[in-house]
Amino acid sequence: MEHIGDAMPLAELLDERRHLVEVAHWMLGSRVTAERVTDEAYREWYGLSDGERSRIRTPRTWLTHVVGGLALARLAPLGPDGDACGSAHRRGPCEDGLEVLLRAADTLSPAQRAAFVLDGVFGASASTAPGGGVRSVPVRADPAVTARQGLRARSGRPASPRRQEKIARAVRQACADGNHDGLRALLTDDVTAYFDGGGKVRALTRPVTGDEHVARSLLTLLSARPRTTVDTWPVNGRTGLVARYDERVAAVITLDLVHSRVAQIWAVLNPDKLRSWNSPAPEGI
Repeated sequence: MEHIGDAMPLAELLDERRHLVEVAHWMLGSRVTAERVTDEAYREWYGLSDGERSRIRTPRTWLTHVVGGLALARLAPLGPDGDACGSAHRRGPCEDGLEVLLRAADTLSPAQRAAFVLDGVFGASASTAPGGGVRSVPVRADPAVTARQGLRARSGRPASPRRQEKIARAVRQACADGNHDGLRALLTDDVTAYFDGGGKVRALTRPVTGDEHVARSLLTLLSARPRTTVDTWPVNGRTGLVARYDERVAAVITLDLVHSRVAQIWAVLNPDKLRSWNSPAPEGI
């Protein structure tokens, strides 16, 4: 079962993905391919069962190993008989290719070599995740439509723009101050929070319910860290929150109110869905 303790600060989520992309880019030399390999690694992570994930003590290291293995699988040349690297007993182009990789790894620290390359070469098969085969994560239906229909039935008249902005500012301030009780007071008892990472970052995958759990998960996500800012901002025609990391939008959060308290929170963390927020404005605007 996924626990609220699995929630991570926004800065750590993005640093982890950046680290994995850099590992893949270092090995493959292509930023586009590195992004794809990183996405594959996260798919394998989310393909694990809850029990399997709970037994992994350092997910970032596990993901690094997977990225290294996936990158090596793309780099492994075929031998003269069409065999993949490591399958031929005689010395040939395959072994020469691996030697190039290993010589490059000699420039790294022992820990980096183990994480980036050597585990992928000498450990599990490059095409599999540690402890299991390649998995795929099922596509799940977006619960937004159904949930918001139920919310509208509860709330009746929507909050006024002034009330919406006031509550959004109060939520932002409570998060900035790390004020757990103050944040809980702004939430309904049965508030629900959804964290849409799109399988691209290691965000919570299940809705979080209850003011205690939602307050804790939101405070963790938006905890004060260097290079992280949170501001109120118009989102879908209402005041919500926009979190930036290194001046790039990293999360867009909408707040749905019922009787002046927040009943639903929607946090979009999926980098693909945030591209338009980070696109440069056309010249002259």
